Amino acid sequence: MIIPEKLKQGDEIRVIAPARSLSLLSEENINSAIKNLETEGFKVTFSKNCKESDIFMSSSIQSRVDDLHEAFSDKNVKAILTVIGGFNSNQLLKYLDYELIKNNPKILCGYSDITALANAITTKTGLITYSGPHFSTFALENGADYNKEYFKKCLSQDKEFTVEASKTWFEDEWWIDQKITPKENEGFFVINKGKVEGKIIGGNLCTFNLLHGTEFMPDLKDSILFLEDCVEDEDLFVLNFDRDLQSIIHLPGFEGVKAIVFGRFETKSKMTKEKLLKILETKKELKDLPILAGLDFGHTNIMMTFPIGGTCSLDLDDKVELKIIEH
Repeated sequence: MIIPEKLKQGDEIRVIAPARSLSLLSEENINSAIKNLETEGFKVTFSKNCKESDIFMSSSIQSRVDDLHEAFSDKNVKAILTVIGGFNSNQLLKYLDYELIKNNPKILCGYSDITALANAITTKTGLITYSGPHFSTFALENGADYNKEYFKKCLSQDKEFTVEASKTWFEDEWWIDQKITPKENEGFFVINKGKVEGKIIGGNLCTFNLLHGTEFMPDLKDSILFLEDCVEDEDLFVLNFDRDLQSIIHLPGFEGVKAIVFGRFETKSKMTKEKLLKILETKKELKDLPILAGLDFGHTNIMMTFPIGGTCSLDLDDKVELKIIEH
């Protein structure tokens, strides 16, 4: 695997919009995100086409590909942050110059719809990419300390680190109201015990499934799946989550998966521990896999950063410990 150079004080971070446009954000949120990143010592620049917006609140494939290629080509840019998620990052995959990306390795970070882009780049180039905050995430007041802590642990430091559960978390509706009451975090939830080490792949479940059967799908051998999902239909979420998870299990090579780590579910998903256990009980292939749930990633606020293509260790026997090793 290719590990990109870590971020340092004064480094330039380029903001691109491979899914939805920067024009989706208010000027207030844009300025807040810039200020928070500059406070951490980074310089923020924006891609040429990131504010372009069409009827889908996105932009042309060519504009998005050009911005991504320009960001990887620019020697002054040390990291690339995506504006926000969306629905159409997978449109770009056939048009990317993977040799250019491989020859100019640098940090790419985002989550949700960016799952397709990040996993594809890792698969095609061997470059470790990152599931973590969008540019828009840095506009958040709530949870900012935890988000920044793990952003820096993963992207500014070389040493391995242990993931600790946050004390509180927030529903991801900051665009409506930043002054919301925190929820107490119940901590990690061990479903199946075990002790393993493996390669991290995954991210947003329904987006990850868009890669099935394509040249962009990661190899499942010796992998630890990190999975979360977002709510599109509150009444159907649990059923959709069940069948999307089943789809992964049906993949050739699923026997290479060594463990699964689930992120936090939104309250409106109506997913409970009991429902999750019931879903997993229907899947005999998961019976002996170490499984941990309730991690701080997904579509709620409080977000760890983790490396796609990096390695982690999971100890669910004598203690509950997740370590990010290679990142």
